[in-house]
Amino acid sequence: MRVCIYGAGAIGGYLGVSLAQAGCEVSLVARGPQLAAIRENGLTLVKDGARSTVRLKASEDPAELGPQDHVIVALKAHSVPAVAEKMAVLFHDGTSVVTAVNGVPWWYFHGLGGDLEGTRLESVDPGGVQWNVLRPERAIGCVVYPACEIDEPGVITHLDGDRFTLGEPSGEKTDRVSALSEAMRAGGLKAPVRPRIRDEIWVKLWGNLSFNPISALTGATLEQICGDPEARAIARAMMVEGQAVGESLGVKFAIDVDKRIAGAAAVGAHKTSMLQDLERGRAMEIDALVTSVQELGRLTGVPTPTIDAVLGLVKMRGRTAGCY
Repeated sequence: MRVCIYGAGAIGGYLGVSLAQAGCEVSLVARGPQLAAIRENGLTLVKDGARSTVRLKASEDPAELGPQDHVIVALKAHSVPAVAEKMAVLFHDGTSVVTAVNGVPWWYFHGLGGDLEGTRLESVDPGGVQWNVLRPERAIGCVVYPACEIDEPGVITHLDGDRFTLGEPSGEKTDRVSALSEAMRAGGLKAPVRPRIRDEIWVKLWGNLSFNPISALTGATLEQICGDPEARAIARAMMVEGQAVGESLGVKFAIDVDKRIAGAAAVGAHKTSMLQDLERGRAMEIDALVTSVQELGRLTGVPTPTIDAVLGLVKMRGRTAGCY
């Protein structure tokens, strides 16, 4: 099985080493110091105190890597439209595109049925570039749960979690998603295939939708937001609105909102990814995590007043910081 990881950051690097250890022919699209380090020293994963180094083909130019069976996209959501055209050289007729990306995926209305079937989401796929180039029939959904970080170029440290939930947009258990799941499991990962992948996407999105922008606006950790009655109330209101949007699209939430908040509180003094990006001067995933839910609310006629207010503020915060 030939697998290309498009975006060899912390999560992409973890996947790359794991799949290589499972015997897959893995290549990486990377850039800058990360690419230079991988070419010179290989890609190293530090997990449970053990170091594993693999030598992988890596390039900034996907055209050098050849056609793949699976392309796993491990970029920030806002980065994908700009590289979609470059990604196309990695495809053969049966190539899948695995979206290991936070937020509402660009293929959301492929295979869902109903009046909105085939709808493109401008907030995550401006101009329909991904839909037109990557093609929704290639898409496999992936919800990413592990936490990893880049210690130094070419060295990934695994912090927590090993589950990557997979699912076809149609809900079918196809040969291609089963084969990918088996390869990931052979590499020491948990990779269950779920018939309702959108349900899993929403449970993770639920927290990202609320805690990420509040964290970016306040500088607070998850523990601080959940422990502050007023901030917690705003997060809860956003989550209730998000749940109404999801349920209007047929999503089933396996837990209630207060249990989801309690789970976030249990993580402790953690800075959300949006706050970390803000502090580092990097582009924030505002559209994939928040604007997308607003857009879905407008498509379904579900009001999102708290989401709208917080979204307006975090967009301004991003613009003033040069991160949006």
